[in-house]
Amino acid sequence: MKLEKINSKNQETLFGYDDLFLKIVSLYEKNKLPNKILFSGLKGIGKATFSYHLINYILSKNEELPYNIKKFQINPLNRSFNLVKNNSHPNFHLINILEDKNFIEINQIRQMINYSNKSAFNNKLRIILIDNADKLNLNSSNALLKIVEEPNDNILFILILDNTKKILETLRSRCIKFNFSLSSNKCVEISNKVINNNVENFLNK
Repeated sequence: MKLEKINSKNQETLFGYDDLFLKIVSLYEKNKLPNKILFSGLKGIGKATFSYHLINYILSKNEELPYNIKKFQINPLNRSFNLVKNNSHPNFHLINILEDKNFIEINQIRQMINYSNKSAFNNKLRIILIDNADKLNLNSSNALLKIVEEPNDNILFILILDNTKKILETLRSRCIKFNFSLSSNKCVEISNKVINNNVENFLNK
């Protein structure tokens, strides 16, 4: 059996970060969640999946089939879930490395700035997710820094960082950082649940 790459956008259940998720949701519900947050941890540890679950919780709050906070699950029929998967949600914007590129380029940041200057759909919170933030080059980092330094009351920036890499220190300092870590046993347990198989079978092969 081939072990395929897992797309974080498609993961309907969140494993391993129950307490942290509830903490951040509580901050959001109390209007105390900073609008510039940085998720830092080793690559592949679940930061992106966590981000998409938080995004769905926020966007689906007043929709049919909203996020199930008790089971940490996204309903696969939820409208926002499917719009985000297709990169077509009006209140969500993704920045990531483009295919065949080594860095996040300044044009991607400029497109995001144009997006942020437009009126929000239904005046609701807009979310900008920057995956692989460590792949921002100097020009794109400086362009991003300019917009995060401005007041953005109706925009939430989520940056995902591989903590073995670096980003511009002035950019990091503008964000509130949340650290992600799991024990090796917990990683295996979560992997088994995600792939519905024993990950050690693949490792042994």
